[in-house]
Amino acid sequence: PELAPLFAPLSKRGPLWSVQGGRARLGSGGLAGGLRDATETCGNGLLALAATIANLDLLITVDTLAAHLAGALGTSAWLLLQEKADWRWQAAGDATPWYPSLRLFRQERQGEWGPLVERVREELA
Repeated sequence: PELAPLFAPLSKRGPLWSVQGGRARLGSGGLAGGLRDATETCGNGLLALAATIANLDLLITVDTLAAHLAGALGTSAWLLLQEKADWRWQAAGDATPWYPSLRLFRQERQGEWGPLVERVREELA
């Protein structure tokens, strides 16, 4: 799905940065809705990504390298998971024993990201 329109309502709380590979990862709509490309400010590479994540107040991400980096760095992160998430996130619950700084948000129905992003927006409020 197009991710930028789903995350656009979150940008009302402050600036949002895409740390997941820039415009190509956000869909054909690019970085619409207040999203900015972190590669413009932090450059490319694992160390640059880690440095960027370490300086964030909160990372909101799906199951990517960014989630694991945030967990390893102890950075607060909210992880948005599909209904049938990878085994490492366990079958239920909002926490993971691997990374205490991560909070898990799970889809109620496979493929439905809108309600999940709405829950995240409500939690941010």
